[in-house]
Amino acid sequence: MKNIRLLINIPLTVLITCTVFGQSKDELYINDNFKNTLLLHKEFVSIPNLPRNEELMLENINWVANQYKALDFKTTLLPTITIPILITEKIFNPKFKTVLFYFHIDGQPVHAESWNQKDPFEAVLKEMNKNEQWQAIDWKKLDDGINDEWRIFARAAADDKAPIIMLLEALRILKIERKETPKFNIKVIFDPEEEYGSEALLSTLDKYKKYYTSDFFIVMDGPIHPSNKPTVTFGCRGVTTCSITTFGSKLPQHSGHYGNYVPNPVFDLANLLSSMKDKHGRVLIEDYYKGIHIDTETNKLLKAVPFNSIELNTKLGIHSSEKVGSNYQEALQYPSLNVRQIGTSWKGKGLKTVVPEYAIANIDIRLVPETDGKVQLQKIKMHIEQQGYYVIDRDPTDEERHNYSKIVKFIASPRMVNSFRTNPNSDFGKKIRAQLENTFDYTPIAIRLMGGTVPIVPLINKLNVPTLIVPMVNMDNNQHNPNENIRIGNIRQGIKTCLVILNTKL
Repeated sequence: MKNIRLLINIPLTVLITCTVFGQSKDELYINDNFKNTLLLHKEFVSIPNLPRNEELMLENINWVANQYKALDFKTTLLPTITIPILITEKIFNPKFKTVLFYFHIDGQPVHAESWNQKDPFEAVLKEMNKNEQWQAIDWKKLDDGINDEWRIFARAAADDKAPIIMLLEALRILKIERKETPKFNIKVIFDPEEEYGSEALLSTLDKYKKYYTSDFFIVMDGPIHPSNKPTVTFGCRGVTTCSITTFGSKLPQHSGHYGNYVPNPVFDLANLLSSMKDKHGRVLIEDYYKGIHIDTETNKLLKAVPFNSIELNTKLGIHSSEKVGSNYQEALQYPSLNVRQIGTSWKGKGLKTVVPEYAIANIDIRLVPETDGKVQLQKIKMHIEQQGYYVIDRDPTDEERHNYSKIVKFIASPRMVNSFRTNPNSDFGKKIRAQLENTFDYTPIAIRLMGGTVPIVPLINKLNVPTLIVPMVNMDNNQHNPNENIRIGNIRQGIKTCLVILNTKL
């Protein structure tokens, strides 16, 4: 009788997730419809999604809109300077908070000849054979049981169409199977040009502000932690760029006739770049890391992320890492200084025995919340001046070449995306993390700051609400590369993750 009384006192929401033959009700709902979910994903991926083809982009947008209409969501197309933005929304209770979800509906360009299949936009189901090679299998094999280690290969299969399918299926289960509603009102925004800078979306921040207004913001993009455990990311680094050019003679000169006489701008550039970092990779530019402090609580959060330096370094093929941080996560908390390309005045094929006219280094700087892009670029420029260079933003005149022995052309990019970060201990973050831990029986991975940059940071800063990135696709999905793929098990887990979020009372 004691056990019966305990059962009676269990809340209904707990009973719903009770296990049946080792599976929760939600897992049973996911598994019962999983074949249809995968075929829906296949159908969606088969629609090419490159923004240069507006007709096909509209087909993608309409496909998603129809899926949400079937769930009784209101759908709205917002005209932009390029491709329209799709917004879907539903008020479940006027007293509830509102969460805005973000997905992008476009994909990276494809080079079909680099893919191991005929058409990158034709989803191919594959399994790994004994030689550890991915081999195509018939979609009919789904009828005989679904292996979580199978993968679907196609452009946008992971980035970002898989997460779109995951949330759709979670909403379907909640409405049709569980006959419940989410614990908050929902808006979903679909960006048609994220892979190309989100120009359409960013042009509408003021015009359509009322459509984007919400209490919380969740971005469902990017890969999960390599452990494949549920992951919550609280921010991302920003990015800005610049170029540094050093000069030799006015024209390239024969290295036989003028070697040892005409200064080679490559060595000048190399010395200048070397002055910016020490041998451990730490930036030497004055105040470059100003304002950044890793306190005890932050350090504990960073160290809690599973990390094996030996495994990572072996995978990367490096002997050892730079020493900007004591581990990978800590390194991401500081702004970077990266030389992404070096070139000279010679642009043709093959090699020439010349002393180049100029040498150029193209730089990218990853930003953190404590740093502003314009300020960091100014620090770099001041450092160059402190090395004795005459710094200009154009090619030097003959008079300047005569008067100054050390000249640099410094071009700062006018475009930049600053960083954002939500406090991991905010109520929003704590509630989502707690719900995930209760459901998955282990602590979700908490990433304080993602190394990459999402172009929608201006929207995040405009909304000025707690924002989380919830990635769900496998880390090794070949994002942006040939043979992009999504692991079947990540789709299954992603649906479950979405159900957890939808059931979180905010």
